[in-house]
Amino acid sequence: MTQATVAPAETFQLQPYTDQCRVIAEEGAHAIIGVSPGNSYFSARRLNDLARWAAVRFDQADFVYTDVHVADMYQALGYTPEHARQKAVKNVRGVRAKVSTACADADPGGNRLTWHPMSAFQGNAAYQRLHHEVVHAVETDPAVRETCDALTGIFLAGKLGTDGQPTDEQRQVCRDYVCAEVPLFIDTPAILGVPSSLNCYHQALPLADLLYARGYGLRASRNQGHGILTPAEGEVR
Repeated sequence: MTQATVAPAETFQLQPYTDQCRVIAEEGAHAIIGVSPGNSYFSARRLNDLARWAAVRFDQADFVYTDVHVADMYQALGYTPEHARQKAVKNVRGVRAKVSTACADADPGGNRLTWHPMSAFQGNAAYQRLHHEVVHAVETDPAVRETCDALTGIFLAGKLGTDGQPTDEQRQVCRDYVCAEVPLFIDTPAILGVPSSLNCYHQALPLADLLYARGYGLRASRNQGHGILTPAEGEVR
């Protein structure tokens, strides 16, 4: 992983994951920023800051918020089907409002920033192909399955606590949730038709070790990058 870089007066610190990711970041053609509903990190202020940062740093940026498998996740965590659906609708509606407002405020003309729900990609041929590859890899490649399970473990530990033991249903729902997001870490350029793209997230993920490893298997495309994006020192977190 390359060392972090911070441009003067930036509100965020971007740490490209590899040297090639750094090249993609410096090209500044496109960034994709994933937003999870119900995650307190993505406050209205944080999203406003992210939108302003992205509008300055990249030619284009897309914010993507998760709206698939959300109700299933709540139900697997113990909510009744009706309560799970209501909670999912409320959280997705809230994050959509925050993301759309942040993009409109930072880019009033709509020339640089765009936002999408994850479900919008389900009719995209490139996304469908990549999603199929991800699901197949989880089922057939032990390394991919182990990495996916590590991600689900991190997520469920935050929901169940360190002493909680996830059920098979909870693990499967988390796998479905993760698999829906992975195509955007593999080849956003193919999905959105951009020359190169940097997928930005605020935490290091086990997934990156796999996607940017040498050799064959489930790997990020040459023009797909990844960066850890965190508030710069002194910024409110």
